[in-house]
Amino acid sequence: MPFDKDTIRLALTRVAHPTLGTDIVSAGAVSKIAYCDGYASVRLAAAGLHDDQRRGLAQQVTAAVRLGAHQNNEPLHDVHVELTDDKPQMLPASEAKPGQAVAGPPAGRAGAPAPGAQATGIPGVKHIIAVGAGKGGVGKSTVSVNLAVGLARRGHRVGLMDGDIYGPSLPTMLGLGALDPVVTGNMIEPFFVHGVRAMTIGKLVEPEKPLIWRGPMAHGAFKQLVEQTNWTGGPGELDYLIIDLPPGTGDVSLTLAQILRLTGAIVVCTPQKVAQDDAVRAVRMFQQLHIEVLGVVENMSFFIGDDGKEYDIFGRGGAQMMAQRLGVPFLGALPINMALRERSDSGDPTGNFEDKTPRNAPTSEALEKLVTSVEAQAALAAIRSGQMTPSLKIL
Repeated sequence: MPFDKDTIRLALTRVAHPTLGTDIVSAGAVSKIAYCDGYASVRLAAAGLHDDQRRGLAQQVTAAVRLGAHQNNEPLHDVHVELTDDKPQMLPASEAKPGQAVAGPPAGRAGAPAPGAQATGIPGVKHIIAVGAGKGGVGKSTVSVNLAVGLARRGHRVGLMDGDIYGPSLPTMLGLGALDPVVTGNMIEPFFVHGVRAMTIGKLVEPEKPLIWRGPMAHGAFKQLVEQTNWTGGPGELDYLIIDLPPGTGDVSLTLAQILRLTGAIVVCTPQKVAQDDAVRAVRMFQQLHIEVLGVVENMSFFIGDDGKEYDIFGRGGAQMMAQRLGVPFLGALPINMALRERSDSGDPTGNFEDKTPRNAPTSEALEKLVTSVEAQAALAAIRSGQMTPSLKIL
């Protein structure tokens, strides 16, 4: 299939209009498409949209065009998106000619698709939870790994996917160095370590090879990890699949929202203001993509020295106050200590739960509280979305 203006228009039908309850093509928001020699240009009528909606729409259009080019094996050098103050030109279906925009239902009305409305779950996986962060270095992978291990220790069947395409951490944090991936047919078998089924791009490429990938390549790799990993081929289905996202609000997060129906997302933040600024953007991104935010985790909340004293290096409580201001749950505060760092480097997350010495007790207690909070918020989110119904146990 040639990659041309018609192909781009088809790709843009996957982008939902922020307010009109239909895709941007059906909404009549696409006023011009041009393509020549690897350069694409799209003009959108964006009257009435606020700045966040305009930025988000431009990003989604760029990602959709890049994905369309990738699927058609077309080299794409650049995508230019122009947003005008014109109104979308929708037509009633009875008056529309072939190829013209057709008016969809008003926003908020029954039957109006939302971003990710075509997304599906993974058969046999009950809860899919994304762990994201506004910036790197805040301990997002640490939270993902220990949350997955903590859930598994409570008897849940858990999968853990390293979606951090550019900086995979699971090979080190789970101790996968000596293990080789196994492929059965066209499916990748996940590793089973620490009671968790895990898969990471870090075990599918050379260990020290940099992944210098544009958006479509990252999209393809992420999609392959999701769809071609045999998550439920082991002993039973999964209760939880934890997805460790790359930092920021880029292509992979958008891909996640487009292909997977999530139970919700967790945002990791350290206490200081500079981390909160980016964490707020991550929360707003998930909300804009219609993904429920299960809550915020304050990582590195305080430091525990070998003398047992606690030091508020980054200013304890900042992320908790941010969560309160944004109206999202606060899932807990995790300390940092030498033992936690050592076990992350040696691939022994189980030890964070089993070590009950005074040196490690604050860490293990905080992790147990985090697991309890996530269990509760995931159940509530599933009930709100209609994926589960409340049950009553009589003891």
